[in-house]
Amino acid sequence: MRLQINKDGKESVYTLINSWNDVTLEKWVRLINNKNESKSEEAIHTINVLSDIPRKLVKELGINDVANILQRISKMQEETSSKLKKIIKVNDIEYGFHPNLEEITLGEYADIEMSLKNGIETNLPKLMAVLYRPIIEKDEGSYSIEAYGVSDMRMRAKKFEKMKAEDVNNALVFFWTLGKELSMILPQYLMERSQEILNKVQMNNSQTSGVGLG
Repeated sequence: MRLQINKDGKESVYTLINSWNDVTLEKWVRLINNKNESKSEEAIHTINVLSDIPRKLVKELGINDVANILQRISKMQEETSSKLKKIIKVNDIEYGFHPNLEEITLGEYADIEMSLKNGIETNLPKLMAVLYRPIIEKDEGSYSIEAYGVSDMRMRAKKFEKMKAEDVNNALVFFWTLGKELSMILPQYLMERSQEILNKVQMNNSQTSGVGLG
């Protein structure tokens, strides 16, 4: 979206995002991390992040101009879709949202928990790198994703800084709705996993108990 700004009798043209779809995860994190600032500083920061208007010039804009720009940004947010996009593209590579969160592994859960514990505002790329992974097979609406731990999650998290903020927001909404389910599923998973390990240990002990020394 083009913005015409008159300053000292000289007109300059700048660019504002056309839709919320233009906002990357990297930009969204920058916006989120500025929420504790004053309202005026938050306005300056928001316009600076979502446009190519120099920060110094943003501070020199009239109140009405600032209100108009913020109103446009707010309208873009309202027009975004809230539906989870299960398959996304980042740098021309397809990634699929975890097909079944009820079958999440302990390793995945631990990394999700750590991302939340260390501050979701700064760990969104890592969280998305757990929830979205490269698609290895796709057929008529269904797909399978790469097994957890096969590729470097840190590298994927770095790539996900270019993920669309709209997709991130929708994934988070979907994820939070399953939060209570996951908190109930994890203890059950731990019990079942512990029983499996115990059974294997008992089986190994029974197999070795009959072996004597010659």
